[in-house]
Amino acid sequence: MVKAFALIYGMAACILFGATAIYAVGFIANLIVPKSIDSGAAGPWPQALLIDIGLFAVFALQHSVMARQGFKRWWTRFIPGCIERATYVLAASLLLALLLWLWRPMPYPIWEIANAPARLVLWGLFWAGWSVVLIAAFLSNHLELIGLQQIMDALRDRQGSAPQLTTSGLYRIVRHPIYAGSIVAFWATPSMTAGHLLLAAMATAYTVLGACFEERDLLNTFGDSYRRYQRDVRMLVPLPK
Repeated sequence: MVKAFALIYGMAACILFGATAIYAVGFIANLIVPKSIDSGAAGPWPQALLIDIGLFAVFALQHSVMARQGFKRWWTRFIPGCIERATYVLAASLLLALLLWLWRPMPYPIWEIANAPARLVLWGLFWAGWSVVLIAAFLSNHLELIGLQQIMDALRDRQGSAPQLTTSGLYRIVRHPIYAGSIVAFWATPSMTAGHLLLAAMATAYTVLGACFEERDLLNTFGDSYRRYQRDVRMLVPLPK
């Protein structure tokens, strides 16, 4: 029964994650979804600014705290280790859904690109950024990333495999292609509003900070192998070393 619950729990977390991630893409692009980053009536901008910053801060805090090794060691004293990652994914998805639901629009224009070829290029960069995120996730152990691999190992009474350092494909260009792709997608828009600018700036700052924290964890896990990887490949900007 415990294993069956873990499997259902992990699958529910993954479904929610997929749904919120897809919605978030439409939210940022102002496409299809009923509530997007610029939709709705604009209220007083100071109030919207404080609410939006607060929503993102709660989301970022959960991401940072639950991803740290010390928290994981403490947290798995109360929950089975096999659902630790799925719980992280579930919490992140719920807080992302909360951010999308309560986001206050600030539709004041920052730039508006009217040139059709330039708009096409920016939309191409937007979709290319999300494509990089998706491809990079599959190049790594994506089942482990969303927490299903740990549950499947527990169902089979199998010890989880040792972490593997991925350095092929997109990971030969930058060390964190998921982060790099998401940054491109946040900024590539022909219609930049104050609300979009705020979200892009907060997400970029948090992504860079999160990458630095993750680098420390990866060094602790892989040691000299990761130091050599750092020496040869840049963290986020795909420039030769």
